[in-house]
Amino acid sequence: MAIDDVRVRLVRKEGILRAIASITIDGCFVVHDIKIFERDGECFIGMPSRKTSDGEYKDIAHPINTETRTRLQDAILKRYGEVLAAENA
Repeated sequence: MAIDDVRVRLVRKEGILRAIASITIDGCFVVHDIKIFERDGECFIGMPSRKTSDGEYKDIAHPINTETRTRLQDAILKRYGEVLAAENA
C-alpha cells in the first residue's frame, strides 16, 4: 500500500479537534474526513465515522490491522506537522 498524497486542513475550533485530513492510497482510492485530535500534548487520528440511531459513533472506513493504522497515522501526522510549520513560518 502506497500513501500517495496527504492533504490537511487546519480547524479553528475549541476542543481537541485540530485538523481534517484526506489521503490517497495507491493512486486510486481516497479517504476523506480523517480527524486529527490533540489531547494532553499527543496527536492522534480518528477515522471517518457516522452517528448511529443510539448516539454512538461507528467508523465508516478503518485499517484492518495495527501496522496499517500506524502507517496511516504516521503519514498524516507528518503532513500535519509540515502544515503547522508552514503556517507559523
